[in-house]
Order: sequence, then structure tokens, then C-alpha cells
Amino acid sequence: MTIHIGAKAGDIAPTVLMPGDPYRAKWAAETFLDDARLVNEVRGMLGFTGTWRGNPVTIQGSGMGMPSLSIYANELIKDYDAQTLIRIGSCGGMQEKVGIRDVILAMTATSMNTPSSGFFKEMNFAPSADYGLLSAAHSAATAKGVPTHVGGIYSSDVFYDERPDLTDQLIRHGILGVEMEAAELYNLAHRYQRRALAVLTVSDHLITHEALPSSERESSFGDMVEIALEAAFAP
Repeated sequence: MTIHIGAKAGDIAPTVLMPGDPYRAKWAAETFLDDARLVNEVRGMLGFTGTWRGNPVTIQGSGMGMPSLSIYANELIKDYDAQTLIRIGSCGGMQEKVGIRDVILAMTATSMNTPSSGFFKEMNFAPSADYGLLSAAHSAATAKGVPTHVGGIYSSDVFYDERPDLTDQLIRHGILGVEMEAAELYNLAHRYQRRALAVLTVSDHLITHEALPSSERESSFGDMVEIALEAAFAP
């Protein structure tokens, strides 16, 4: 039990999927896990543990933004010995070739600032995904026939961005999408030598201004969860 996670010793699996929304954690656990049980509800940040194809899995909400994710990822790693952490969430598309409902596998995560920035001082550390997870996720997505893109994303520390000049440069430099958590997850995974990946569903688009209706999000996000699980337990 930690300050923010009420799970007992042994309640958290070595593999943890981390959606931002705690209710998405509930949906994913009820939809994809066998014998899912609630292991955390501190501050309403729901976490569930069950099995997928016989493998123990925890699905723990992380909240919105890198500071919130940093709290949960730190405690999952340091207090519960989580070994594999996969962010599953939505993102905004930033390239014309990226469509609504497509999946992005974040090879790298660019950011202006993260909770880990103080560690590096003047250095611009380049956080990246675990290659084994990335490769396995790409294979799983290809086998499912899901339109998938692999490359860099941007982890923003604000939701309502007022820097169109920055957006233009990110698009110019091939950034596939924008979200708010992955860069810090990758920083922590490098620091503690754990496996991490962000598997993201494109829910809206910064160029075309399309957006996925809320009524269609759960069915579209199912592919993302399955890809993450396949990647976590790939031989």
C-alpha cells in the first residue's frame, strides 16, 4: 500500500496497462481480463487485476498529464515491482497520413518539460520505447489489420495549447500525434530499467479537425488494448 495506491502486496501484476481515465481502466478490465477485481480506488483512480490468457495483468488509471502519471508509475515500479508498463490512451493526429481510429506506436516522445527534467539539467534526454515491446506491438497490429504508424509523438504538458508555431514545427518534423503522458513514462522506464511503450488511438486530428464521437470510442479503443496485451506477452 502506498500514498496513492491502496493495493496490497501481491495485488499488482508485473505487467501494468495504464489508461489515463480510471473508467477506461474499469471498461478494459471488465472487457479483456478474466476474474478482474478492484485493487485500488484511492482518490477514485481505479485499478484492477485479473488475467489475460492465464497471464496476470493490472490495469491502473494514471490520471491526466505527466505529473499524475509520474506518481502512479513511480509507485508501481518502486513499491510493487512492476516490470512492464504500457500506456493505452487517445491522442491527436498530427500528420495527414494518420487517420481517425488509427493506432500510433510511440517510438520516441518529444516534450518541452517533464517531471524528470530536473534530473537532466541542461541535457535534452531522448526517452524512447522498449524495442521488444514496440516490435511485438507492430506485429500484433499488422496481424489484426489495424492501420498503424510507428514514430515520434509529442507529450504536451498543456491541453489547451496556444503555440500554433510549435505545432507547425512538430508537424514539419514528422511528429505523428500529441498526448500528455508518454515522455515521463519512458523517462522512468529508462531510469529503473523497465519495459515501457505507449499504444495510442487517434481520437481527433489537429489538421483535419475530425474527432471520434464519444459513442464510438470504446469499440475503437478495443484494438489498442488487444495490441498492448499481445505485445506484453509476446514470446
